[in-house]
Amino acid sequence: MKKEEREQIRLLLDTFLNESLERVVLSSPVNSEGCQKSRLRPLMLKGSLVFQAEEQVGKQAFHRNMDQQEAASYLETAIEGAFRQLEIQSALGTGHVLVSKKGKVTVKLKRAAGAKEAEKIQPPSRALEHNRKKRYILEEGRAVPFLVDLGVMTQEGRIVNSRYDKYRQINRFLEFIEDILPNLRSDRETTIIDFGCGKSYLTFAMYYYLKVLKEYPVRIIGLDLKEDVIRRCNSLSEKYGYEGLSFFCGDIASYEGVSQVDMVVTLHACDTATYYALEKAVKWGARVILSVPCCQHELNRQLDNPLMAPVLQYGLIKERMAALYTDAIRAQVLEHKGYRTQILEFIDMEHTPKNILLRAVYTGKEKDNGAELKELLTFLGAEPSIVRLLAPGLMTH
Repeated sequence: MKKEEREQIRLLLDTFLNESLERVVLSSPVNSEGCQKSRLRPLMLKGSLVFQAEEQVGKQAFHRNMDQQEAASYLETAIEGAFRQLEIQSALGTGHVLVSKKGKVTVKLKRAAGAKEAEKIQPPSRALEHNRKKRYILEEGRAVPFLVDLGVMTQEGRIVNSRYDKYRQINRFLEFIEDILPNLRSDRETTIIDFGCGKSYLTFAMYYYLKVLKEYPVRIIGLDLKEDVIRRCNSLSEKYGYEGLSFFCGDIASYEGVSQVDMVVTLHACDTATYYALEKAVKWGARVILSVPCCQHELNRQLDNPLMAPVLQYGLIKERMAALYTDAIRAQVLEHKGYRTQILEFIDMEHTPKNILLRAVYTGKEKDNGAELKELLTFLGAEPSIVRLLAPGLMTH
């Protein structure tokens, strides 16, 4: 990298790496085997401003806290060798660094209208409070019709105190949608199915984000067994003029309403219902799967391992171990079928123990993990339905 290019990047970081920062995203990794993405955000810890980097390596996320100088050095080093793209969002404006495969560096800096140099040194508590609100994709203070009707927002756009957890959950979910946008087509209609949509807070949020905010041509189908809930959701969809959003009564296992689906969402589908949703997704060749499993009872009933008997005699421990093993097996089976799969935290554990999200993106590169999976199933003395449905060749009996 040339001297003038480094100076441009340092100017960019000097301008935005302060209390007014909202986030920095490093993407387009040079080496696909290492860190795939890194997000950096400001935090107040013990009264001091720090910058926390969250590095995504495979299925794991690693965190590190740095002061301003360390964060600047971290970002400079990353864009010089590990990543080809750096994007900054701040109350002061935006910045981009792009590095081509031939090494050409493009640096863009755009200041926000009316932004003043003095804004950089506003009190940290005020700046970070402002940024915390700004980081939400659906911003507080801007009324969103479906959130008002669902009781999350007031007509003025304020969040109802008792519904703040739901508001955070919705925005967290939209962050996962934001991350997989490159895997969705913007030049043709994308079909998305939400199995077990329930009251459809997240279904409406997904449509609003993709269709209204991002202008993607999407068709979203919500499926649930409760007729009164489906009537209510269809009524709201018609009220807002959401022509591409419709809801139907139906069972996940038997649903045959479409022949091809680009993305499957299944949130809190109980026990084996998640298996059937994943089976449908794989058979449709869905590009993206987002699944938050719930009530993983099947493996709990099957677990049979004398070595673990002293531990499994405690019902609560057995239940939690079975749930974790179940999600890990689901992830590995999806890897076996050609999906790059991550297990991520959906929302903080303090809000619900059902906080694991499986995010799977189809790559076509099937993982050669059959022998390891067979060995694991033998060790557990169990064969969850996901194996029978998607990888019967791995059955041990």
